[in-house]
Amino acid sequence: MNAVRIQIYAAICAYSLVVIIQHDMELDRSTYEVLQILSISLTDKTHLKGLFNKTNFQYDKE
Repeated sequence: MNAVRIQIYAAICAYSLVVIIQHDMELDRSTYEVLQILSISLTDKTHLKGLFNKTNFQYDKE
């Protein structure tokens, strides 16, 4: 039970940080897009502003 609670808190913290970054950087992308871009660039040392400017994300619903 405690492990599940920790995972839920970690997910809430991660989501909150992404929303704060999205708001502070005034990104016109959805939260889903921001999460996807961050997940594929975890080992990239590019600054966040440059990362979101150069990434062309296409959302495919299939």
